[in-house]
Amino acid sequence: MKQLFITDVSPRDGLQNQALHLSTQDKRWLIEALSDSGIPRIEATSFVSPTGVPQMADAADLLAAVTGPASDKLCVLVPNSKGLFRAQDAGAREICVVLSATETMNQRNIRMGMAQAVSACLDVLQQAQEAGLRTRAYVAVAFACPFEGQTSPDLVMQLSKQMADAGADEVVIADTIGAAHPSQVSNLMGDLINTMGADRLGLHLHDTRGLGLANAWAAMQVGVNRFDSSAAGLGGCPFAPGAAGNLATEDLAWLAHESGYETGIDIPALLQVVEGLSMRLKKPLGGRSYAWLKQHFSKVSAEPHHALPGKQA
Repeated sequence: MKQLFITDVSPRDGLQNQALHLSTQDKRWLIEALSDSGIPRIEATSFVSPTGVPQMADAADLLAAVTGPASDKLCVLVPNSKGLFRAQDAGAREICVVLSATETMNQRNIRMGMAQAVSACLDVLQQAQEAGLRTRAYVAVAFACPFEGQTSPDLVMQLSKQMADAGADEVVIADTIGAAHPSQVSNLMGDLINTMGADRLGLHLHDTRGLGLANAWAAMQVGVNRFDSSAAGLGGCPFAPGAAGNLATEDLAWLAHESGYETGIDIPALLQVVEGLSMRLKKPLGGRSYAWLKQHFSKVSAEPHHALPGKQA
């Protein structure tokens, strides 16, 4: 059976733009519940300025709080060397850097121009590797930028190759504002797979224009098998106007399951995560399939954590 590897980013990308700030213990619950549902990797937090993103001010405390199997699945975002050193001190084992594919987005996101941002990412990747950490490199606004419009695919290819050549274990192409359409995704991701191979390539999708799942399917058809998504569709970059929620993990997991892909995710357990998030954030949440999935699985079994057909025991 074909494998699909999902990184859930709800604790970081999902919560960073929420008006209601969750406590460290609620974030711990989220991470450990995601892990228990079978999510193989979780983007837990970011070591950024607490002034710029106050929702992530407890990054070090959160890593210390998470224990058990979940602690082995965590990656964290770092904007620069200072963030990397803080993450190391907190015990991080995998870090992510973010390089935007336009000048203006780099200025808005990390207050650096393109050349300086590339150099900073390369430095952090090198330092992280020397420290024995796994690394991911995001290429953000890879399809369109809220400030500069359509992004050059050739530039995205160039930047992705730079990050891969610098030793990033995974290069993640990010549709930061959810502006891509399936043919764009097929073309860019197909070209990148031909250049880099599928094993080191991921895709981070937002659902701003309702095409998140269609874009995921287009990517799957050209061989992409690594995706970021967010439980309940939470998300939105505070520095990117129009960056609505991420592709919902429950939608992606169900698409994968119905299409013959193995994810290792227990969807009923994941639905309980969505329910818990709704309660804690005090608003109804869920991806496009959530209401149907909840009704469907309530009929299938009364067991809260039963295995899906094809799910590994």
